[in-house]
Amino acid sequence: MGSKASSSSKRNRFVLFLLLLSFVLLIVELSFRPKPSFLINTRRLQNEAAEVPEGTSVDPVESEIESRKVKVALVHVEDGIETAYELLGIAGLQIETVNIGFDRVAKDLKWEDFFPEWIDEEEKWGTPNCPEIPLPRMEDYDDLDVIIARVPCGRVNKKAGIRDVFRLQVNLVVANLAVGSGWLTPNIHRIVHVVFIGSCGPMVEIFRCDDLVMHQGDYWVYKPEMRRLKQKVLMPFGSCQLAPGSAETGKEVGRHLMSQTTPWEGNRATYDVRREAYATILHSSEAYVCGAIALAQSIIQSNSTRELVLLADDSIGSRSIRGLRAAGWRVKRIQRIRSPFAKENSYNEWNYSKLRLWQLIEYEKVIFIDADLLVLKSIDGFFVQPQLSAARNDKVIFNSGVMVIEPSTCMFENLMEKSLNLRSYNGGDQGFLNEVFTWWHRLPIKLNHLKIYGSPKDNEEHKIPEDLYAIHYLGLKPWMCYKDYDCNWDMLDHHPFASDSAHRQWWKVYDAMPKKLQPYCGLTEKMDGRIKKWRGRARNAGLPDGHWRIKSKDPRRHHYVQ
Repeated sequence: MGSKASSSSKRNRFVLFLLLLSFVLLIVELSFRPKPSFLINTRRLQNEAAEVPEGTSVDPVESEIESRKVKVALVHVEDGIETAYELLGIAGLQIETVNIGFDRVAKDLKWEDFFPEWIDEEEKWGTPNCPEIPLPRMEDYDDLDVIIARVPCGRVNKKAGIRDVFRLQVNLVVANLAVGSGWLTPNIHRIVHVVFIGSCGPMVEIFRCDDLVMHQGDYWVYKPEMRRLKQKVLMPFGSCQLAPGSAETGKEVGRHLMSQTTPWEGNRATYDVRREAYATILHSSEAYVCGAIALAQSIIQSNSTRELVLLADDSIGSRSIRGLRAAGWRVKRIQRIRSPFAKENSYNEWNYSKLRLWQLIEYEKVIFIDADLLVLKSIDGFFVQPQLSAARNDKVIFNSGVMVIEPSTCMFENLMEKSLNLRSYNGGDQGFLNEVFTWWHRLPIKLNHLKIYGSPKDNEEHKIPEDLYAIHYLGLKPWMCYKDYDCNWDMLDHHPFASDSAHRQWWKVYDAMPKKLQPYCGLTEKMDGRIKKWRGRARNAGLPDGHWRIKSKDPRRHHYVQ
């Protein structure tokens, strides 16, 4: 009995010894395995490299990284480099560093110099010029593997966007260096990693959160998508020039203006237009349902080939949803988002719902259009523009009524996080987005023509230009007036918003839409009562424009809707 027990005990000890030995060998093996490296795919490409699908980054062989030096460019950085090497997993490799020299942008240049309120979009007096931002000679740095830069954060105000010209310069230097090394042909891109050091991080307008590989403390590691980044480096330095065409197909237009008669689309034979869409949003009330229906019809009447997407919260009833779908919209239900700094029950209390646009990730590009706009001719060509492109509003501010955006889940999350701190100058989405996207690209004002007029001496009848792309109907909306004239004429303080020619354009679209859609733009008894009240006041005041004398023949007056 004792002999058997002893034999069993020896076997158990031997099995335990084998298990311990296996565990030790596993630990040894793991300790000698190479650490993961972001730079596993940085081998130089040979001239004989095969063509790959457009936009594809080539992933070279891992073993070749050991046979050469890793070339690292340093931009405005003196310390913190070793930590960056550790994060990248290249600390044990041979590294060749290159200090990038460039002249600092003139200290007397202000942000406003790059974002003027007005430029000569028609080029009647020559091409508008941007102030100079010095950049290094990019042809001297075309084989970089890594670019490390320190972001000049300065005294960052967490309640406002950063408008710092030197910070813009550093970001543009890095972007140009990355593209210079990463863009080999329109179809072959080389992977270049970018590391930013600084508490404020890089500019989200240039370096996308979708390309962020790691964020640890003050270190931000990116693997930029070259197609999008190259487009950004071909944009003007600010809104001091109109945004030129895209460079994504290799047609580089540089920093000069394109003709605005027909937006430049380049060679887009391989571009998937199914991933582009127009979008609008309705929330809080049904007052703009008619406007959204007319907007969809105007886009369709312009022979657009893009999809139409409408975001609607639960305040939009089922009958209206049926009408919107019949008009051409693909309707998506959303939960509305309250504007943190808007007053309760104000007109812009729920305007942050517009941030939901960035959740439309099934599309690569979206042109957002407010529901009180009308498209007069095709604007499909403007899908080539990058995020964020818009027409100017006031000073350094763009108007958020028409915007080119690039949906992204991480960008939506970024916006939601920033919304708690960044202050909106008007409490609404426009003020907030202007603090996030301080560097934006200028679209022609004809794409978002604001129906507002100054001194009557300049344009007594308030006629709209003949070559507009779209009209933005400020003031009382056309469907809130009679068909016969713009009822903004009935209120003296609304005269700047009055235009019979713009009014007629809207009703042309109404008359051309299917008859089944027209009841969604009907008059309610309350609306008719308001119009009559102000017509009476205009008559009593004897307003000189005389619109109150017009006898309305609008058939909607005889068939009120609920």
